[in-house]
Amino acid sequence: MARKNFAGVARSFIAHLVLIILAFMCLFFFYILIINSTCSHADLQKGFSALPKDYFGKNFNAVANDGTFPMMKGIGNSIIVSSLCAAICTYFSALTAYGLYVYDFKLKKVAFTFIMIILVMPTQVTALGFLRLITNMGLYDTLIPLILPSIASPAVFYFMYSYLQSNLQLSLVEAARIDGCSEMKIFNRIIFPIMKPAVAVQAIFTFVGSWNNYFVPALILQSKEKATVPILIATLRGADYMNFDMGKVYMMITVAIVPIIIAYLFLSKFIIAGVALGGVKE
Repeated sequence: MARKNFAGVARSFIAHLVLIILAFMCLFFFYILIINSTCSHADLQKGFSALPKDYFGKNFNAVANDGTFPMMKGIGNSIIVSSLCAAICTYFSALTAYGLYVYDFKLKKVAFTFIMIILVMPTQVTALGFLRLITNMGLYDTLIPLILPSIASPAVFYFMYSYLQSNLQLSLVEAARIDGCSEMKIFNRIIFPIMKPAVAVQAIFTFVGSWNNYFVPALILQSKEKATVPILIATLRGADYMNFDMGKVYMMITVAIVPIIIAYLFLSKFIIAGVALGGVKE
């Protein structure tokens, strides 16, 4: 009995030790980022520092009050683009997955295969054609081309489709139809709430992916007033040697991750609640 207790304690100790190490490895980079945002450019050139300095306020003021660097405007642009992309992408991907999973039609397999083919196509392949299209449509240097393409996301669609396969009983849809519900009402009031865990997870991934996207905004946006956060960070990083300030770069990155953390904390509640509700069987 004593040996069993000792083995249990040892396994628990090892498990907690591994979790502590993994947590440290994940949080260490955030810690270094925050520490670097408190350092001046001269301090950062000296090398690694584990203790914070007193330049946090100065770096923030330098970024916020830079007339050639619209920090708040860039954060606002990124919030608008990322939020709309997350909402549009998750809703229409879930709607498409529902349509292909529930309905039977002749080209169902062809449509699914076509979406999967698009999934493996790199964005860079279609970049030139996409740029020419939006230029002819008069949408160059606007935020619209960063938002509308998110309506078609094969990766999110496949995740939603897989979730429906494992969690949706078609008898539930048939029962709703018998009760007189329209097809859109079935999806919006019955199916979409069931998919809440999948929607929350993909909303986080889509928000973060859109927030960190640099390639497409750099291809489309021209003016600084329309720039997103990655463009502004690249602008700071690409400054000439005399005007380059690494403290401002780390401060901008620190400010840029705050909305992502807020979005995750907000949506993680829906993930936990959705999983808890999904585990209750009536």
